[in-house]
This record gives sequence, C-alpha cells and structure tokens, in this order.
Amino acid sequence: MTQTSQPTALITGASKGLGRALARGLSERGWRLVLDARNSSALSSVAADLPDAIAVRGDVADVAHRADLTRIIERLGRLDLLVNNASDLGPSPLPSLADYPIDALRRVYETDVVAPLVLTQLLLPHLRASSGIVLNISSDAAVEPYPGWGGYGSAKAALDQLSAVLGAEEPDVRVYAVDPGDMRTDMHQAAFPDEDISDRAEPETVVPALLGLLDERPASGRYRAAEWAPAEAAR
Repeated sequence: MTQTSQPTALITGASKGLGRALARGLSERGWRLVLDARNSSALSSVAADLPDAIAVRGDVADVAHRADLTRIIERLGRLDLLVNNASDLGPSPLPSLADYPIDALRRVYETDVVAPLVLTQLLLPHLRASSGIVLNISSDAAVEPYPGWGGYGSAKAALDQLSAVLGAEEPDVRVYAVDPGDMRTDMHQAAFPDEDISDRAEPETVVPALLGLLDERPASGRYRAAEWAPAEAAR
C-alpha cells in the first residue's frame, strides 16, 4: 500500500459535465484524483490534462469495475472524498411512468442508487479513517413531480434517502446529497432532445459552490449548490 499525504478524491462520471469540471477544480487545489467513466477516450483526455490523475475506464454498475476502483484506493492508502456523480437518465425522450420500460428502470436504479451505495460500502473504511466526505449528486427531480421524470427522479429520491440515513449512521463521515441545478450537459440535452438548452449554466459555474461546501463541512444532509455559491457569483 502506497501512502500519500495528498488529499485524494474518487469521482465517477468524470469524463464530461460536472464530474470533469469538479475534477479540474480539485486538481487546481493539488488533489490526487481517481477518475471513472465509461468513455475511455474522453476519460483519458481529461486525465492527461491533470497532474496526479488516474483514469479507470468502466461502468459503476459493474461489480468487477467497482473492485478495480477499490483496489486502486487500497494501493493509494487514502480517500478523502467520494463523488458519486455517474448517472443514467433512462430512455430519451423521457417516458411517462405508465409506459416506462421496466428493464430500463432497473438499469437506472442499478446505476443511480445501487452502484453509489455499494461503492460507498467498499470505501467507507478509508473515508472513516480520513473523516472524509461522500458527495452524492442529486437533482431537483428528486423532490419535484415533473412529468416524464419518474424513473430518474425516483432514483435520485432514493439516493437522497440513502444519503440521509448514511449520514445519521456515520458520524465521522460527512454525507451530502447535492442538487447542482440545471446545467448545460449531454444528459440535460437528452432529457430535452428538441429544446435549446444554451441558457443553462455551464457545469464549471457550479464548482465554486461545491468547493465551498467541501470547505465548510456542514452537517450531513441535502443541499442545493446555489446555497453555497460565492457571493459575487450569486449576484
């Protein structure tokens, strides 16, 4: 096992969107990063631009891939932050619950609920040792009944509740479910395939709020990124 004094983060879904933006923000602060995504070329491109970044291509819903991630953290000997960012939106265009394909719903839950919990279970010993943080990326669809969002939204609601219970059970670890707000991402475009989403915020604009949350370390709970936006950005 290789010990490191650098703070270390594992970020899933790090090849684009908020995962990539947060990886860059943490890298600028000198963090060592373990980055996961399904798209090998995009992930390698992100990692190549960041010092002390390890790219691990794979699907978080895959048992073997989660074992690979765990082995890397074991080798590094430290984990301060686990960011469960990888998500599956489900079918696009978004179907109503009356027509939702059940196999697709199972896939959404495997990626958005089961995988984050299992990965957290595997890595909790390291997070306890560092008094670390679990950051689960949620959505306003977890609390608002938007038509068409029943699959993704209910999965994020389940992730919110898992986060709340884990936070109550693990006093030495901070557990946050964070709604980042609407962003200009591939996933958001897939949710609205016929709409222009250029008015949505770029993921990079959310990163200062997430870093502020990590710096302040409030009690475990559910937060909106807007609550932690720097004052100058909130004007």
